[in-house]
Amino acid sequence: MSHLSIDLETFSSVNIGKSGLYKYVQSPDFEILLFAYSVDDYPVEIIDLANGEMLPDWLEAAIGDPAYIKHAYNAAFEWYCLSKYFGATLPVDQWRDTMLHGLYCGFTAGLDATGKALGLPQEKQKLAVGKSLIRYFCVPCAPTKSNGGRTRNLPKHDPEKWELFRTYCKGDVVTEKEIERRLSGFPVPADIEKQWQTDLIINARGVAVDMDMVRGAIEIGNSTRDKLMSEAVSITGLENPNSVAQLSRWLEKEAELEFSDLRKDTVASALKSDEVTGDAERMLKIRQELGKTSTKKYDAIEAAVCADGRVRGLLQFYGANRTGRWAGRLVQVQNLPRTYIGHLPWARKAVEDRETEKLRVMYGSVPDTLSQLIRTSFIAPPGHKLVDADFSSIEARVISWLAGEQWRLEVFRTHGKIYEASASQMFGVPLEKIKKGNPEYALRQRGKVAELALGYQGSTGALIAMGALDMGIPEADLPDIVSRWREANKRIVDLWYSIESAAVSVIQTGHQAGVNGILFQREFDLENDLDFLTITLPSRRKLFYARPELGQNQWGRPSITYYGVNQTTKQWTPLETYGGKLVENCVQAIARDCLAAAIEHLEEAGFPVVFHVHDECVIDCPESQADLDAVVKIMTLPIPWALDLPLNADGWVGDFFRKD
Repeated sequence: MSHLSIDLETFSSVNIGKSGLYKYVQSPDFEILLFAYSVDDYPVEIIDLANGEMLPDWLEAAIGDPAYIKHAYNAAFEWYCLSKYFGATLPVDQWRDTMLHGLYCGFTAGLDATGKALGLPQEKQKLAVGKSLIRYFCVPCAPTKSNGGRTRNLPKHDPEKWELFRTYCKGDVVTEKEIERRLSGFPVPADIEKQWQTDLIINARGVAVDMDMVRGAIEIGNSTRDKLMSEAVSITGLENPNSVAQLSRWLEKEAELEFSDLRKDTVASALKSDEVTGDAERMLKIRQELGKTSTKKYDAIEAAVCADGRVRGLLQFYGANRTGRWAGRLVQVQNLPRTYIGHLPWARKAVEDRETEKLRVMYGSVPDTLSQLIRTSFIAPPGHKLVDADFSSIEARVISWLAGEQWRLEVFRTHGKIYEASASQMFGVPLEKIKKGNPEYALRQRGKVAELALGYQGSTGALIAMGALDMGIPEADLPDIVSRWREANKRIVDLWYSIESAAVSVIQTGHQAGVNGILFQREFDLENDLDFLTITLPSRRKLFYARPELGQNQWGRPSITYYGVNQTTKQWTPLETYGGKLVENCVQAIARDCLAAAIEHLEEAGFPVVFHVHDECVIDCPESQADLDAVVKIMTLPIPWALDLPLNADGWVGDFFRKD
């Protein structure tokens, strides 16, 4: 078995950042400029396709030969580009992704960033001029007098830059190989490689979109925004009434109102006050509307849709660095507004027909209606149906199973009403009394917010963040809710502290420790200066925490730190964690593994997944095969490494994506 490491440089007039890989490659003017490669430990070679060089016969054969395992950083790019080049979809099982290897081991995405995090020497990191070279040769240029009015830079236009670009491309292969070598002691498991390969197929398959509705929504959204802005200017006289600073000053001067900010919740709270009337009230309502008039999601669909009416590349495998969950790309399907309005087919038709007034009469807020309809842009093509199924309360089930909280497991094995059951346990009220029409039903709300907020060691702050005060629960009652929930879930509470204790012990002593089927280890590769705290899940997949250390938190207890990506600064930096957060990582990672198993089973059974969201799978299949019961049965098959985990799923069959 030989290993072929590849890096390509390409040209396309399509903006890959906005439109994604698949539309970029499908562009008629797409071409591969440079093909750098290395076989095993041999030096890097480069083929200058832009200057007429050809791939040697042996290399052409190797691209489809299973005796050669192909490696690339973000290998989906090279795989799809070469599939276009050769005119056929290349076998996915022959490819390995060095970016996935880095992500699996807890590092960040990005060749340069991963190299820095691994401490690669400067000469093995990407050249600083790389981005400028890509801008020069790989994207169209603006025609000017000085460049003769051309719209593209070719190698002949700057031979010195081109030679530097060749060196840059070869350097990427060197960096990729070095990352792979340094991480070789911590291989990606075969089942994760298989999941990545399935993800390639799903992303390339894409999902159909209703472009008539999308373009109607963009047109209605833009005209509605223009009208609102015009009204706002008329009321306030401001140059930009959407400016927080300008509007805040106007409210303070004209309406004698003070606002420290104009965030969504601040505006909503102010509108509930009797003090806000007249022009001030109307301006705050306009601000609310303007906050919903963004057509960014629709714009993203329009930018990414391919010639066949499908959007591809919506998912990023291992996009959530700590748990290995998928992340959204392009349209961000992981973060779409919910749909609460009724008569969806009628609303969608009104948008397609640009009937703004019909929408306003039927639903009131046109921007809010457009926002809710975004998810319905994803459709089944003619003769097909979408089958949507998602796991029910998957995280609550997993944490109950992991902790061995038997009363909860019994709930999930029977009626599944965890909010009512939780309230029953917390307040000592018989479950049968917590139903609509009874005064005890008010306790369900407390059970619900407790379930949503407290499973990962949250306290009163977590309840507030989850909306407890907005539900009408007095702040003085929150500590009691926390206390009651923890008393009712002693095994989950024990799990927080057992997990934290195991992690601290392993970091201190280097000896492995196990908690409820989860194994903690300190793993080293001294030669490459790698040091990890690893958590082996029941699925045998590992979670990696780089360079773990112990400090002291604000309460004087041991504090666990590791290196990761700060979600605010996006920098590779020390992060702090604790028992509840580690439990959250494990639970979400196990839930992710359940979803991954379900996706594999669905694909094997002939149910093609077009995308998935958290714990929900969306399938596009011929109408004759659209069998929800069959899909649910597959999704809830017993998992070999968690046979006693009680899974359940539900869903719908329809013509467009929605959220029930």
